Amino acid sequence: MEYYSWILAFHVMSFASWMAVLFYLPRLFIYHVEHKSNGSAFTDVIEIQERKLYSFIGVPAFWATLISGLAMIFLNLGLFESGFWLHVKLVTLVFLIAYHYSLNAIRKKLQDETCTKTGKQLRFYNEVPTILMIIIVIMVVIKPI
Repeated sequence: MEYYSWILAFHVMSFASWMAVLFYLPRLFIYHVEHKSNGSAFTDVIEIQERKLYSFIGVPAFWATLISGLAMIFLNLGLFESGFWLHVKLVTLVFLIAYHYSLNAIRKKLQDETCTKTGKQLRFYNEVPTILMIIIVIMVVIKPI
């Protein structure tokens, strides 16, 4: 199954790209919220960055991660018998997917100027993907359970 290693490599690269978006997009939201009173020129640029980052990098990286992960599971169903770690990883993945879609909802609210979140709230929200990524990496690499 030499091609399995290629799929795994692609999965790791797409996951890294997806995580970069999940780390950086909330930071753009913070800039957007904290500078919206300074005039529209800056926030106009931030909105473009938010849209392009989510649409052109985030969405393709998400789908590439999901499809390659599903392919690996399909090609090696024995993973489900290798311990409870995969189950924990998949549940954590569901939360990460929900977070991904929540970022788009926040992005749209910022664009429509209906977002009520503060910079401080967004800073806390920005920590969610870090915690989820830590759980996923530990489950995959260490396989503690």
